Amino acid sequence: MSDLPGAAANFCYRHPGRQSFVLCQRCGRTICPECQTQAAVGVVCPECMREQRKNAPRTKPAVLTRLRRSDGPTVTYGIMGVTLGIYVLQFFLGGSITGLLLYAGAYSYPANFEPWRMLTTALVHGSFLHVGLNMYTLWIFGQILEGMLGRGRYFALYILGALAGSLGVLFLSSPGVAVVGASGAIFALMGAFLVIQRRLGGNSTQLLILVGINLVVGFIPGLGIAWQAHVGGLIGGAVIGLIFVQTRRLKDQRLQTTLIAAFGALLVALSFAKFLA
Repeated sequence: MSDLPGAAANFCYRHPGRQSFVLCQRCGRTICPECQTQAAVGVVCPECMREQRKNAPRTKPAVLTRLRRSDGPTVTYGIMGVTLGIYVLQFFLGGSITGLLLYAGAYSYPANFEPWRMLTTALVHGSFLHVGLNMYTLWIFGQILEGMLGRGRYFALYILGALAGSLGVLFLSSPGVAVVGASGAIFALMGAFLVIQRRLGGNSTQLLILVGINLVVGFIPGLGIAWQAHVGGLIGGAVIGLIFVQTRRLKDQRLQTTLIAAFGALLVALSFAKFLA
């Protein structure tokens, strides 16, 4: 715990008021989204970018074409676009699309082993209000976390968060209860952000209140909210956030990848264990 970077290392070295999680792959300094330049592997800071361009052979300009400025939360926009596109198909094609992608917890296993539904359920929603609220929340937290974590980590967080949410449904819900929606993945974003904020010394009081309210609302009878997915996603996101924040140094990148892969494998193993039980 004591080997975390100092408080100054949690902020962009060029913009001290901007908290970030992304490090330059060459010098290891923290850089905010505005200062990030996408390289073939990872991102680099403006100084390292200038140095790289200065030293790049002029006879091979193709190398430079792989270097480009980060252009916003593209992963978040991509997820939103696909999810909204699926909802349009639901609207016009009715329940056929929903039936192909929804998840029904333990009910899905005895007769038809279709584990991919644990992820595809995050693409379908029950109403325009449902998908609208989820995408609005995704837009709020997604653009913050994608810039803070980087695209690869952020996408892994969203996918594993969706899986953790479905795992919560699998273990905590009654068999045969079908669930839809991206709430599990979105609660994973909240859980990860909460852990990262607290571990890096940020103020997380308002977020903690927001998460608490959303969890309590999920337990109100008659609303039809899958609180199990919320709990599963929140726990999964918190674990992933802890992994990210404890392995944020460049020297720990391989360990970080290994731990995230191991956590994903654990979620899959738990799913199979429920099937075989």
